[in-house]
Amino acid sequence: MNFFLFPHEFLLSFPVQAQWTWAVLTVVNIRNAKNTLWLVRHGESTWNAAGLIQGQAHGPVLTVKGRREATLLPERLGDIRVGLIYTSDLARARETAVVVGRALRAPMHIDSNLRERNFGDAEGRPLSELDPAASGIELDRVVDAHARPPAGESLRELYERVQAFITELDACQPDGDVLVVTHGGVIRVAEAYCNGVGVDDMTWDPVPNATIRGVCRPLPSLSVAQ
Repeated sequence: MNFFLFPHEFLLSFPVQAQWTWAVLTVVNIRNAKNTLWLVRHGESTWNAAGLIQGQAHGPVLTVKGRREATLLPERLGDIRVGLIYTSDLARARETAVVVGRALRAPMHIDSNLRERNFGDAEGRPLSELDPAASGIELDRVVDAHARPPAGESLRELYERVQAFITELDACQPDGDVLVVTHGGVIRVAEAYCNGVGVDDMTWDPVPNATIRGVCRPLPSLSVAQ
């Protein structure tokens, strides 16, 4: 099964810092263009706009703004040649991926390992109610990789899930760049893993909707402390 993507109305010129209000394309650790992962966060969702914890809930879908963001993503990718697209199976990511995939005419695969972190009983609650004891994140840093919301997933489990996706992708050895349409938590973890940073040492910087970030997949010999 296949699907495709959207972004904000700006930035074809490779800006290098994430911002709260603008989608950005950030190039990180590009050593071999053939092995580049382009990590894309979905467009704005209904729960983003409402300030609710989304996690793996199936309720959030793209807003009008989010769909507009998605339609701009292919143009912002410029002349990047994408050989394959992967997307989270959650609706907000799939909607985004469908738009991008149609424009790029690249084959697409859905993978549940690309879902956002499971926040369990906290999903659907206001973001302000998620405290560091449950999230494991404080002052934009990971402070407890084992912390989990009730019935949810720890950061260590999320890290292992994303690592498994990247490892399996490397085993397939796809030709050309790979575009991954996913969620903010997955993007942060994928960047950390590809740059050799373990979960306990991660920062937790902002990842706005429709952000595009490029990372080089780790060499097969790279080991990451967890």
